[in-house]
Amino acid sequence: MPKSIECVDWPDRLDVWTPYSMAVKASGGTPVFFAGVTAAPPYHHHPHRPEEFDTLPGDLPSQTRMALENMKKSLEAVGATFRDIVFFQFFSTTMEGAAEAGAIRREFFGDHRTATTTLQVVRLATDPRCLVEVNAIAIVD
Repeated sequence: MPKSIECVDWPDRLDVWTPYSMAVKASGGTPVFFAGVTAAPPYHHHPHRPEEFDTLPGDLPSQTRMALENMKKSLEAVGATFRDIVFFQFFSTTMEGAAEAGAIRREFFGDHRTATTTLQVVRLATDPRCLVEVNAIAIVD
């Protein structure tokens, strides 16, 4: 069965563009799960060493771009693109700069809509300077 990804919208939905869909129906293909993607170097020591996070920018938009660049590399490693993502989670310790971060997200996703959750959290597990972490599920051929 060939892969199919379809946004399922309510019949009476408002005619507005949103970066997410309430439901995404996927069939065919293989699910690939991505978790814990931040702006930090993807391969760092555990337990964490603070000096490995010294180069992180201190703002949400910059860290969003870096996290999505890291996500792009992981997608490419499995032969996928952002258009293959069906579910996306965005965790942030701040909402300051959220509009700019949303615009950066659209640069990567374009008009492709995923089932999405955006959450503000107190802290991420990596380093207190990490402001954003993303998870995703993609369907690949």
